[in-house]
Amino acid sequence: RIGLRDARNRARVLMSQIQSGIDPTDGPEETGITLARALDTHLEERDHRPRTEEGYRYHLDHYLKNWKNKAVADISRQMVRDMFADLKRKHGEPTAASVMRTLRAVINTAMRVDETLEGNPVAALRVPTTKRRKVAPLDLADWWEKVMQLRPARRDLHVAMMLTGARRSSILNIRREDVEIDRQVLTLTHMKTSDEPLKLPMGHRLTKILAARMDADRPFNSEWLWPSPTSKTGHIGEPREKGLPSPHEYRHHARTLYIAAGVPFAESALLLGQRLPGASGGYVHADHLVEQLRGYVQQLEDFVFDAAIPRATETPDGGLIDPLGFKLALPAPE
Repeated sequence: RIGLRDARNRARVLMSQIQSGIDPTDGPEETGITLARALDTHLEERDHRPRTEEGYRYHLDHYLKNWKNKAVADISRQMVRDMFADLKRKHGEPTAASVMRTLRAVINTAMRVDETLEGNPVAALRVPTTKRRKVAPLDLADWWEKVMQLRPARRDLHVAMMLTGARRSSILNIRREDVEIDRQVLTLTHMKTSDEPLKLPMGHRLTKILAARMDADRPFNSEWLWPSPTSKTGHIGEPREKGLPSPHEYRHHARTLYIAAGVPFAESALLLGQRLPGASGGYVHADHLVEQLRGYVQQLEDFVFDAAIPRATETPDGGLIDPLGFKLALPAPE
């Protein structure tokens, strides 16, 4: 387990302890905990989302498979440096950094179990932080024209992502039962920061769009709001389209557009499913404030549509038709 030189140095320390009357075996016993067992312990200590647990195990089984059954005590700083350099060369820096963060967390857990572990070898490595994504300003009129060229289901999905700013997993995992047309409420069950679902008020236009979408998709007999017969999950899996924002970029745009529409910071944060900063943040629950937040959702929707389709015309029944012929929504009831 150790080299000859290291063994000799340790032997000198042990001999010195013995000569001083100290029993070198009197102390915590080494458990010999392996990396695999440390990961199991790490995941057992608290509940993790299935996707988080899947990510941890994927890192261990795919990138750290040669270390899986290795004792944590045998992992040296140099081994970690070499592993990081190898992963960076083969898979890129973001992947290498992500694996190292997993390794660091698992070894920290092992250190709580095995008192003989003196340090975390990953601490010797400067793990790069994830670079903040830069999102270019969005021309809403150009965005609208591109969205209107999509197939109806994907068209409506992109509009919904813009008007909600919901995370990818949140928007794609909406079931039909999560859409309350009468109450104009959308329930997001897959939340990153909480196990509790988020009840999100909908603007008048989004409500009409989703109502029409569910009517059109009724023949599919699917439980999902965004059904896809060709997908393994039964719903649209990848909503990215060339020339249009990704789901995460829509989230950036929604945050910016909330501010542009005059929505206060705290209210826009709650509508994006974010926890407010400070101690009081834990006492504020967005799902208790659905009606109080509804007006701010409408502000965003009005701002987006006014900028996206300035040349829209009214229909005899009071609805709107944009220049490409897409009927948008009826006006809000008085």
